[in-house]
Amino acid sequence: MKSIPWMVFLGACAFGGGGAAVTVVSHLESPAAGASSVAPPPAPTSDLLKIGDRFEQVARKMSPAVVYLEATKPAGSKSKAVEESGSGVLIRVEGMPEPMVLTNNHVISQAQPDQITISLADGRLFHPGRVWADPESDVAVLRLDGVGEVPTVPLGDSDSVRVGQWVLAIGSPFGLNQTVTHGIISARERGQISLGGTIRIKDFLQTDAAINPGSSGGPLVNLVGEVIGINTAIASNNGNNSGVAFSIPVNLVKRVVRQLLETGSVSRGYLGVQLADSFEAADALKLGLDRTQGALVEMVFPETPAAAAGLRPKDVVLQVDAVPIRNDNHLINLISALPAGQKVRLQVWRDHRMITLDAQVGDWTRGQNQLRRTP
Repeated sequence: MKSIPWMVFLGACAFGGGGAAVTVVSHLESPAAGASSVAPPPAPTSDLLKIGDRFEQVARKMSPAVVYLEATKPAGSKSKAVEESGSGVLIRVEGMPEPMVLTNNHVISQAQPDQITISLADGRLFHPGRVWADPESDVAVLRLDGVGEVPTVPLGDSDSVRVGQWVLAIGSPFGLNQTVTHGIISARERGQISLGGTIRIKDFLQTDAAINPGSSGGPLVNLVGEVIGINTAIASNNGNNSGVAFSIPVNLVKRVVRQLLETGSVSRGYLGVQLADSFEAADALKLGLDRTQGALVEMVFPETPAAAAGLRPKDVVLQVDAVPIRNDNHLINLISALPAGQKVRLQVWRDHRMITLDAQVGDWTRGQNQLRRTP
Protein backbone atom coordinates (compact mmCIF):
# COMPACT_ATOMS: atom_id res chain seq x y z
CA MET A 1 0.00 0.00 0.00
CA LYS A 2 1.36 3.39 -0.91
CA SER A 3 1.61 6.30 1.50
CA ILE A 4 -0.95 9.09 1.38
CA PRO A 5 1.09 12.21 0.50
CA TRP A 6 -1.41 14.96 1.20
CA MET A 7 -1.33 15.10 4.97
CA VAL A 8 -1.87 18.35 6.86
CA PHE A 9 -0.96 18.99 10.47
CA LEU A 10 -3.69 20.77 12.37
CA GLY A 11 -1.64 23.48 14.05
CA ALA A 12 -0.25 26.66 12.49
CA CYS A 13 -3.66 28.27 12.59
CA ALA A 14 -3.86 32.04 12.34
CA PHE A 15 -7.15 33.54 13.45
CA GLY A 16 -7.11 37.28 13.07
CA GLY A 17 -9.58 40.10 13.06
CA GLY A 18 -10.16 40.20 9.33
CA GLY A 19 -13.71 39.86 8.14
CA ALA A 20 -14.77 36.35 7.40
CA ALA A 21 -16.81 35.71 4.30
CA VAL A 22 -20.26 34.58 5.37
CA THR A 23 -23.33 34.16 3.21
CA VAL A 24 -26.48 35.22 5.04
CA VAL A 25 -30.00 34.27 3.97
CA SER A 26 -32.09 37.31 4.80
CA HIS A 27 -35.51 35.76 4.35
CA LEU A 28 -37.30 32.63 3.31
CA GLU A 29 -39.91 32.74 0.61
CA SER A 30 -43.15 30.80 0.95
CA PRO A 31 -43.78 28.06 -1.61
CA ALA A 32 -45.54 29.23 -4.73
CA ALA A 33 -49.28 28.75 -4.78
CA GLY A 34 -50.21 25.26 -5.82
CA ALA A 35 -46.77 23.86 -5.13
CA SER A 36 -46.75 20.64 -3.18
CA SER A 37 -45.56 20.98 0.39
CA VAL A 38 -42.73 18.87 1.73
CA ALA A 39 -43.91 16.49 4.42
CA PRO A 40 -42.45 17.19 7.85
CA PRO A 41 -39.73 14.79 8.93
CA PRO A 42 -40.73 11.99 11.24
CA ALA A 43 -40.30 12.59 14.94
CA PRO A 44 -36.99 11.28 16.29
CA THR A 45 -37.14 7.93 18.01
CA SER A 46 -36.28 7.52 21.66
CA ASP A 47 -32.98 5.86 20.71
CA LEU A 48 -31.92 8.89 18.65
CA LEU A 49 -32.88 11.22 21.48
CA LYS A 50 -30.78 9.13 23.87
CA ILE A 51 -27.76 9.37 21.55
CA GLY A 52 -28.22 13.13 21.31
CA ASP A 53 -28.47 13.38 25.08
CA ARG A 54 -25.29 11.33 25.43
CA PHE A 55 -23.40 13.61 23.03
CA GLU A 56 -24.46 16.58 25.14
CA GLN A 57 -23.47 14.92 28.42
CA VAL A 58 -20.02 13.93 27.18
CA ALA A 59 -19.39 17.35 25.61
CA ARG A 60 -20.40 19.06 28.84
CA LYS A 61 -18.10 16.79 30.85
CA MET A 62 -15.06 16.98 28.58
CA SER A 63 -15.05 20.52 27.14
CA PRO A 64 -13.98 22.36 30.33
CA ALA A 65 -10.72 20.37 30.30
CA VAL A 66 -9.83 21.31 26.70
CA VAL A 67 -7.39 24.22 26.39
CA TYR A 68 -6.20 26.54 23.63
CA LEU A 69 -2.45 26.80 22.98
CA GLU A 70 -0.48 29.57 21.31
CA ALA A 71 3.25 29.21 20.67
CA THR A 72 5.78 31.75 19.39
CA LYS A 73 8.58 29.97 17.54
CA PRO A 74 11.89 31.39 16.37
CA ALA A 75 12.39 32.12 12.69
CA GLY A 76 15.33 33.07 10.52
CA SER A 77 17.42 36.15 11.27
CA LYS A 78 15.47 38.25 8.77
CA SER A 79 12.05 36.75 9.40
CA LYS A 80 9.44 37.43 12.03
CA ALA A 81 8.73 34.86 14.70
CA VAL A 82 6.20 32.20 13.74
CA GLU A 83 2.91 32.16 15.64
CA GLU A 84 1.20 28.77 15.87
CA SER A 85 -1.87 27.61 17.71
CA GLY A 86 -3.50 24.36 18.62
CA SER A 87 -5.38 22.54 21.32
CA GLY A 88 -4.66 20.41 24.37
CA VAL A 89 -6.42 18.54 27.15
CA LEU A 90 -5.91 18.60 30.92
CA ILE A 91 -5.14 15.31 32.65
CA ARG A 92 -3.84 14.04 35.98
CA VAL A 93 -0.79 11.77 36.10
CA GLU A 94 -0.27 9.47 39.06
CA GLY A 95 2.55 10.71 41.25
CA MET A 96 2.46 14.25 39.83
CA PRO A 97 0.75 16.87 42.02
CA GLU A 98 0.31 19.37 39.19
CA PRO A 99 -2.14 18.95 36.31
CA MET A 100 -0.68 18.24 32.87
CA VAL A 101 -1.64 19.29 29.36
CA LEU A 102 -1.46 16.70 26.60
CA THR A 103 -0.90 18.05 23.09
CA ASN A 104 1.09 17.48 19.89
CA ASN A 105 4.80 18.16 19.73
CA HIS A 106 4.41 19.99 16.41
CA VAL A 107 2.16 22.57 18.10
CA ILE A 108 4.82 23.71 20.59
CA SER A 109 8.13 22.47 19.14
CA GLN A 110 11.04 24.97 19.26
CA ALA A 111 9.08 27.33 21.54
CA GLN A 112 10.41 28.07 25.03
CA PRO A 113 8.00 27.63 27.97
CA ASP A 114 7.58 31.40 28.34
CA GLN A 115 6.64 31.55 24.65
CA ILE A 116 3.78 29.08 25.07
CA THR A 117 0.45 30.42 26.34
CA ILE A 118 -2.20 28.03 27.65
CA SER A 119 -5.74 29.43 27.72
CA LEU A 120 -8.02 27.53 30.09
CA ALA A 121 -11.73 27.22 29.48
CA ASP A 122 -12.38 29.63 32.38
CA GLY A 123 -10.32 32.34 30.65
CA ARG A 124 -7.16 32.14 32.76
CA LEU A 125 -3.80 32.23 30.97
CA PHE A 126 -0.65 30.35 31.98
CA HIS A 127 2.80 29.48 30.72
CA PRO A 128 3.84 25.88 31.31
CA GLY A 129 6.27 25.27 34.16
CA ARG A 130 8.01 22.58 32.13
CA VAL A 131 7.67 20.89 28.75
CA TRP A 132 8.46 17.30 27.75
CA ALA A 133 8.24 16.25 24.12
CA ASP A 134 8.78 13.23 21.91
CA PRO A 135 9.09 14.27 18.24
CA GLU A 136 9.01 10.68 16.99
CA SER A 137 5.45 10.11 18.24
CA ASP A 138 4.41 13.81 18.04
CA VAL A 139 3.41 13.77 21.71
CA ALA A 140 4.10 16.56 24.18
CA VAL A 141 3.11 17.03 27.82
CA LEU A 142 3.19 20.38 29.64
CA ARG A 143 3.15 20.91 33.40
CA LEU A 144 0.89 23.61 34.83
CA ASP A 145 2.18 25.16 38.03
CA GLY A 146 0.08 27.11 40.51
CA VAL A 147 -3.27 26.76 38.75
CA GLY A 148 -5.21 25.29 41.67
CA GLU A 149 -8.12 22.99 40.97
CA VAL A 150 -8.90 22.54 37.28
CA PRO A 151 -11.14 20.07 35.46
CA THR A 152 -9.29 17.04 34.11
CA VAL A 153 -10.45 14.06 32.08
CA PRO A 154 -9.66 10.33 32.22
CA LEU A 155 -7.66 8.46 29.61
CA GLY A 156 -9.38 5.41 28.13
CA ASP A 157 -8.17 2.25 26.40
CA SER A 158 -7.58 2.72 22.68
CA ASP A 159 -6.98 -1.02 22.22
CA SER A 160 -10.67 -1.58 22.92
CA VAL A 161 -11.82 0.91 20.28
CA ARG A 162 -13.84 -0.62 17.45
CA VAL A 163 -14.55 0.62 13.95
CA GLY A 164 -17.99 2.21 13.79
CA GLN A 165 -18.06 3.50 17.37
CA TRP A 166 -19.25 7.05 17.93
CA VAL A 167 -16.65 9.64 18.95
CA LEU A 168 -16.47 13.37 19.66
CA ALA A 169 -13.57 15.63 18.69
CA ILE A 170 -13.03 18.72 20.83
CA GLY A 171 -10.60 21.53 20.10
CA SER A 172 -10.05 25.03 18.79
CA PRO A 173 -10.28 24.93 14.97
CA PHE A 174 -9.52 28.38 13.56
CA GLY A 175 -9.24 29.62 17.16
CA LEU A 176 -12.86 28.76 17.99
CA ASN A 177 -12.39 27.34 21.48
CA GLN A 178 -14.29 24.30 22.80
CA THR A 179 -15.67 23.36 19.39
CA VAL A 180 -17.31 19.92 19.49
CA THR A 181 -17.87 17.71 16.44
CA HIS A 182 -18.96 14.11 16.15
CA GLY A 183 -18.29 11.13 13.93
CA ILE A 184 -17.25 7.50 14.10
CA ILE A 185 -14.03 5.52 14.17
CA SER A 186 -13.45 4.90 10.46
CA ALA A 187 -10.40 2.65 10.80
CA ARG A 188 -7.66 1.61 13.19
CA GLU A 189 -3.91 1.14 12.92
CA ARG A 190 -3.45 3.52 10.03
CA GLY A 191 0.24 3.83 9.25
CA GLN A 192 0.61 4.33 5.49
CA ILE A 193 0.45 8.11 5.65
CA SER A 194 3.22 10.64 5.12
CA LEU A 195 3.60 13.13 7.95
CA GLY A 196 7.17 14.18 7.25
CA GLY A 197 9.60 15.60 9.77
CA THR A 198 10.89 13.36 12.54
CA ILE A 199 7.65 11.47 13.18
CA ARG A 200 8.53 7.79 13.09
CA ILE A 201 5.83 6.06 15.11
CA LYS A 202 2.71 5.88 12.94
CA ASP A 203 -0.23 4.00 14.40
CA PHE A 204 -3.32 6.16 14.06
CA LEU A 205 -7.04 6.00 14.65
CA GLN A 206 -8.95 7.34 11.64
CA THR A 207 -12.18 9.28 12.14
CA ASP A 208 -14.65 11.25 10.05
CA ALA A 209 -15.36 13.71 12.86
CA ALA A 210 -14.88 17.23 11.48
CA ILE A 211 -11.35 18.34 12.37
CA ASN A 212 -9.63 21.45 11.01
CA PRO A 213 -6.47 23.56 11.49
CA GLY A 214 -6.17 24.48 15.15
CA SER A 215 -7.52 21.12 16.33
CA SER A 216 -4.05 19.57 16.78
CA GLY A 217 -3.58 18.26 20.29
CA GLY A 218 -7.27 18.19 21.09
CA PRO A 219 -8.88 14.99 22.39
CA LEU A 220 -10.85 12.38 20.53
CA VAL A 221 -13.28 10.98 23.11
CA ASN A 222 -15.67 8.05 23.35
CA LEU A 223 -19.24 8.20 24.61
CA VAL A 224 -18.13 6.97 28.02
CA GLY A 225 -16.32 10.28 28.46
CA GLU A 226 -12.74 9.05 28.06
CA VAL A 227 -9.92 10.28 25.85
CA ILE A 228 -9.07 7.60 23.28
CA GLY A 229 -6.84 9.66 20.99
CA ILE A 230 -5.04 12.96 20.41
CA ASN A 231 -6.01 14.59 17.11
CA THR A 232 -2.99 15.15 14.90
CA ALA A 233 -3.54 15.43 11.16
CA ILE A 234 -6.04 15.37 8.31
CA ALA A 235 -5.89 14.08 4.76
CA SER A 236 -6.65 17.11 2.64
CA ASN A 237 -5.55 18.82 -0.54
CA ASN A 238 -6.66 22.26 0.67
CA GLY A 239 -5.87 22.21 4.39
CA ASN A 240 -9.49 21.88 5.54
CA ASN A 241 -11.63 19.01 6.77
CA SER A 242 -12.34 16.29 4.23
CA GLY A 243 -13.77 13.66 6.55
CA VAL A 244 -10.46 11.83 6.93
CA ALA A 245 -8.62 12.69 10.14
CA PHE A 246 -6.05 10.89 12.28
CA SER A 247 -5.52 10.65 16.03
CA ILE A 248 -2.68 9.15 18.07
CA PRO A 249 -4.09 6.23 20.11
CA VAL A 250 -4.13 7.11 23.77
CA ASN A 251 -2.40 3.86 24.82
CA LEU A 252 0.63 4.94 22.81
CA VAL A 253 0.35 8.41 24.37
CA LYS A 254 0.30 6.91 27.87
CA ARG A 255 3.48 4.89 27.22
CA VAL A 256 5.28 7.95 25.87
CA VAL A 257 4.16 10.25 28.70
CA ARG A 258 5.15 7.74 31.37
CA GLN A 259 8.70 7.47 30.00
CA LEU A 260 9.03 11.22 29.44
CA LEU A 261 8.08 11.99 33.04
CA GLU A 262 10.20 9.20 34.52
CA THR A 263 13.38 9.58 32.48
CA GLY A 264 13.00 12.69 30.29
CA SER A 265 13.17 10.66 27.08
CA VAL A 266 11.55 7.69 25.34
CA SER A 267 13.45 4.43 24.99
CA ARG A 268 12.68 2.43 21.85
CA GLY A 269 13.86 -0.86 20.49
CA TYR A 270 15.16 -1.47 16.97
CA LEU A 271 16.46 -4.28 14.79
CA GLY A 272 18.41 -2.39 12.14
CA VAL A 273 16.71 -3.08 8.83
CA GLN A 274 15.30 -0.82 6.16
CA LEU A 275 11.81 -1.89 5.14
CA ALA A 276 9.94 -1.46 1.89
CA ASP A 277 7.36 1.33 2.13
CA SER A 278 5.23 -0.53 -0.38
CA PHE A 279 4.71 -4.31 -0.39
CA GLU A 280 2.42 -4.96 -3.34
CA ALA A 281 0.71 -8.16 -4.48
CA ALA A 282 3.19 -8.53 -7.35
CA ASP A 283 6.09 -8.43 -4.88
CA ALA A 284 4.46 -11.10 -2.71
CA LEU A 285 3.82 -13.42 -5.66
CA LYS A 286 7.44 -13.16 -6.81
CA LEU A 287 8.54 -14.25 -3.36
CA GLY A 288 6.12 -17.18 -3.31
CA LEU A 289 3.58 -15.65 -0.92
CA ASP A 290 -0.16 -15.58 -1.59
CA ARG A 291 -0.78 -12.35 0.32
CA THR A 292 0.96 -9.08 1.22
CA GLN A 293 0.96 -9.66 4.94
CA GLY A 294 4.33 -9.04 6.62
CA ALA A 295 7.22 -6.59 6.34
CA LEU A 296 9.61 -6.82 3.38
CA VAL A 297 13.27 -6.22 4.24
CA GLU A 298 15.13 -4.04 1.73
CA MET A 299 18.43 -3.60 3.56
CA VAL A 300 20.16 -4.97 6.66
CA PHE A 301 22.55 -2.56 8.32
CA PRO A 302 25.89 -3.94 9.51
CA GLU A 303 26.67 -4.39 13.19
CA THR A 304 22.99 -4.28 14.18
CA PRO A 305 20.70 -6.77 15.94
CA ALA A 306 19.20 -7.71 12.55
CA ALA A 307 22.64 -8.52 11.11
CA ALA A 308 23.53 -10.56 14.17
CA ALA A 309 20.27 -12.50 13.85
CA GLY A 310 20.94 -13.32 10.21
CA LEU A 311 18.22 -11.28 8.49
CA ARG A 312 18.80 -10.64 4.78
CA PRO A 313 17.39 -8.40 2.03
CA LYS A 314 14.19 -9.83 0.47
CA ASP A 315 13.29 -11.58 3.73
CA VAL A 316 9.67 -11.06 4.78
CA VAL A 317 9.12 -10.88 8.54
CA LEU A 318 5.79 -12.62 9.11
CA GLN A 319 5.70 -12.99 12.88
CA VAL A 320 7.40 -11.67 16.02
CA ASP A 321 6.94 -13.93 19.04
CA ALA A 322 3.93 -15.54 17.30
CA VAL A 323 2.30 -12.14 16.64
CA PRO A 324 1.39 -11.90 12.93
CA ILE A 325 2.94 -8.83 11.27
CA ARG A 326 0.52 -6.91 9.06
CA ASN A 327 2.88 -4.47 7.37
CA ASP A 328 6.06 -2.41 7.80
CA ASN A 329 4.58 0.08 10.24
CA HIS A 330 3.20 -2.70 12.40
CA LEU A 331 6.69 -4.17 12.72
CA ILE A 332 8.21 -0.75 13.47
CA ASN A 333 5.63 0.00 16.16
CA LEU A 334 5.87 -3.45 17.73
CA ILE A 335 9.68 -3.49 17.95
CA SER A 336 9.79 0.15 19.08
CA ALA A 337 7.63 -0.69 22.07
CA LEU A 338 10.09 -3.34 23.30
CA PRO A 339 12.95 -2.60 25.68
CA ALA A 340 16.54 -2.91 24.52
CA GLY A 341 17.93 -6.33 25.32
CA GLN A 342 14.69 -8.25 24.95
CA LYS A 343 14.98 -11.42 22.89
CA VAL A 344 12.41 -12.09 20.18
CA ARG A 345 11.74 -14.99 17.84
CA LEU A 346 11.14 -14.04 14.20
CA GLN A 347 9.22 -16.14 11.69
CA VAL A 348 10.72 -15.17 8.33
CA TRP A 349 9.81 -16.11 4.75
CA ARG A 350 12.97 -16.71 2.71
CA ASP A 351 13.49 -18.51 -0.59
CA HIS A 352 9.92 -19.86 -0.67
CA ARG A 353 10.06 -21.37 2.81
CA MET A 354 9.62 -20.40 6.44
CA ILE A 355 12.62 -20.10 8.76
CA THR A 356 13.01 -19.06 12.40
CA LEU A 357 15.56 -16.49 13.59
CA ASP A 358 16.28 -15.29 17.12
CA ALA A 359 17.14 -11.63 17.64
CA GLN A 360 17.96 -9.37 20.55
CA VAL A 361 16.33 -5.95 20.36
CA GLY A 362 18.77 -3.03 20.31
CA ASP A 363 18.54 0.51 21.69
CA TRP A 364 17.21 2.85 19.01
CA THR A 365 18.79 5.92 20.62
CA ARG A 366 22.27 4.46 20.21
CA GLY A 367 21.74 3.10 16.74
CA GLN A 368 19.75 5.83 15.01
CA ASN A 369 22.70 7.77 13.59
CA GLN A 370 23.59 4.99 11.16
CA LEU A 371 20.04 4.08 10.22
CA ARG A 372 17.23 5.57 8.19
CA ARG A 373 13.73 4.06 8.19
CA THR A 374 14.27 1.06 10.44
CA PRO A 375 12.41 -0.96 13.05
